[in-house]
Amino acid sequence: MNRITRRKWFLFAMTFVALGVIWCQPARAETSAPNIVIILADDLGYGDPHCYGGKIPTPHIDRLAAQGMRFTDAHTTSAVCSPTRYALLTGRYNWRSKLQSGVLGGLSPRLIEPGRTTIASMLKERGYHTGAVGKWHLGMDWALKPGGTVTELNIEPREQVFNVDYAQPIKNGPNSVGFDDYFGISASLDMVPYTFIENDHVAVLPTEDRDFLMMHDRAATNRTRKGPAAPGFEADDVLPTLTSKSVEFIEKQAMDARQGHPFFLYVPLASPHTPILPTNTWQGKSGINPYADFVMATDAAIGEILAALDKEQLTDKTLFVLTSDNGCSPQAKFEELAAKDHHPSGPLRGHKADLFEGGHRVPFIIRWPGQVAAGSTSDQLVCQTDLFATIADIVGAEIPPNAAEDSFSFLATLRTGAAGKRDHLVSHSINGSFAIRRGDWKLLLCADSGGWSVPRPGSPQTKDLPPMQLFNLRDDLGEKTNVLDRHAEQSQELMTLLEQIVDNGRSTPGTPQSNHVPVNFRKHIGK
Repeated sequence: MNRITRRKWFLFAMTFVALGVIWCQPARAETSAPNIVIILADDLGYGDPHCYGGKIPTPHIDRLAAQGMRFTDAHTTSAVCSPTRYALLTGRYNWRSKLQSGVLGGLSPRLIEPGRTTIASMLKERGYHTGAVGKWHLGMDWALKPGGTVTELNIEPREQVFNVDYAQPIKNGPNSVGFDDYFGISASLDMVPYTFIENDHVAVLPTEDRDFLMMHDRAATNRTRKGPAAPGFEADDVLPTLTSKSVEFIEKQAMDARQGHPFFLYVPLASPHTPILPTNTWQGKSGINPYADFVMATDAAIGEILAALDKEQLTDKTLFVLTSDNGCSPQAKFEELAAKDHHPSGPLRGHKADLFEGGHRVPFIIRWPGQVAAGSTSDQLVCQTDLFATIADIVGAEIPPNAAEDSFSFLATLRTGAAGKRDHLVSHSINGSFAIRRGDWKLLLCADSGGWSVPRPGSPQTKDLPPMQLFNLRDDLGEKTNVLDRHAEQSQELMTLLEQIVDNGRSTPGTPQSNHVPVNFRKHIGK
């Protein structure tokens, strides 16, 4: 073999090796794919932002609405936090998981099933760098001390909080479901442990035993759950810390993003959920009460993240989503807010934990320069599960048949304002009660709120009420008049639809999926 022939064979072999290396790498996202930022506020009510009619100044949220699309009929799948987070990341109704009611604790094991595709894992496969900063509240597997146990599907009692060996690595946290980087807290800020977590370990060992005031300038006896806390950890530092870490993530990824290698940043904030502790800068700013001050502080945090995108010249290349995990909590002191004509649920009935609209209809704003018309408003029915399919559409990802079973893309709505694919919605309350909606008709499979507002489940007020409630939201957005006795055919159609959605293991077209059948649903329909 002469020298020229040998050189040709060498170049051919090197080319083959190089192609093999490329083929074995995860696909890089196309340069046209946007960066994606999802901010999930905690307990921010539908009527809290100023652009949704609230009295609290929220200039940065208002800016998003002015630059993007504001949805007026967007929903969580659940009226409380852990289930909502499961549904948002997986594109799957929360009640298809083993968590059938309530929320997880800070020490609960992982909820998202092994092998389940999430928005993060989908985007990571498309070449995105993925990060999460904030309140996880989806469980992670802590190392337990010999003989120690923790509650799996509920908030752990006081006697369990020291059963964990906090010095050991944490397994099956955010990194196990598609996130390259994670920094945050394990659950709500009124739950143990009171320490930050970075990827698979605590940032500082929680060697102290402490609690925190539940609301600034209120009764000192109303405090968070007591338990392990890191020296120097203070609840009012959490929002500023999560904000700075989010900005830091954007800054670190900026150069790659400008070169066409995008990032996904999921920011589940811990505010304005309890403990309601705005920093000194924000105390008294609203002139309403500490909750309103905390909403303003949360809005300012969102503003800092927006400013980071502006600074790094990434605004025009970023899809930005702002929403909330459920309605506002009564811990906000509704009577004080109402005295200043502020109503966290706006025109809606109920609040956090409820099946009524105030429990799960939430603020939902999307800004995507050049793709979404600035200052637009949509009344398209949207569920947070739909983010999965919409993002998949945007990046050109194919959804596996056993993933995102309840996710409908609304990309056409974003780009043109056209009607989306979703025409029905299943809602879930804190006690596991169900509601099913199609169009304007909404059927609640309970006589009560399913949550914390009147009539509460098991209360005397429910004794003589019909077993179900039917409302026409077009005529009765406040859900004041139960018309079940006048529209039996509507309630039967909705019940049949709900049975199909449960039995098929999915609400989108596709192969039926095996599914853990919700016990509470079967109880309601007598099966």
